[in-house]
Amino acid sequence: MTDNAAVAKAASSDVAPERLQVEGLTVRYGGVVAVDGVSFILEPGQCLGIIGANGAGKTSTLRALMGLAPRACASMKLGEVDLMQVNARDVVRHGIGYVPEGRHVFGGLTVRDNLDLGAYSRKRNARRKATFDEVYELFPVLSDMSNRLAGTLSGGQQQMLAIGRAMMSEPSILVLDEPSMGLSPKLVGEVLASLNRLRERGLSLLLVEQNAWLTFEATERCLVLENGSVALEGPSADLRHDAGVRQLYLGL
Repeated sequence: MTDNAAVAKAASSDVAPERLQVEGLTVRYGGVVAVDGVSFILEPGQCLGIIGANGAGKTSTLRALMGLAPRACASMKLGEVDLMQVNARDVVRHGIGYVPEGRHVFGGLTVRDNLDLGAYSRKRNARRKATFDEVYELFPVLSDMSNRLAGTLSGGQQQMLAIGRAMMSEPSILVLDEPSMGLSPKLVGEVLASLNRLRERGLSLLLVEQNAWLTFEATERCLVLENGSVALEGPSADLRHDAGVRQLYLGL
């Protein structure tokens, strides 16, 4: 991601891009350790992927970052902000948008109302209208269906809506949990195109996926989680050629 792209994104947002640094993250559910000492850095404008099998700790890592899971951490900082001291409801105010696993759109509300809810942390002003326009530019289908109930959309359209809703808070970092889940190969390609458009805007992305192909196509660096710990880490272009990764996650 170019520095100019990151600067352009910062100029259009109330939140300047910052480095996200996580050191020694641990998540326990009772006596079960779901995440064990995970560390990573997400630089401004970078896209970082996390892959692994079911139960590897991917979703727990994201939920802990958002303050939604019991956690312990040596350090979790966004710039100078200590995220360990930030309530879950306030994480979005610091510039982190969240697209949860399973999309979780509000099916009984219209597309526009779903998007409007994504801007709950911001004042109603001219900038909010501009953000609506930006989301509709990114996802024209949402503009065409703005008055339709979200529950009537296809899975791919609902995924676009979930991403658009997170974009309404004008994040500098977008955290996505399994955006390709349950989608056909064609729709997975559309999700990849959406992620690439977001990267072109200078947005930092933290992407959790079981779909290793999508992750390697969308990211610059990647972590491979096994049993809650980082088993491999490196440039996505290198990991996609690793024999073990190819066998386990690409079926090659």
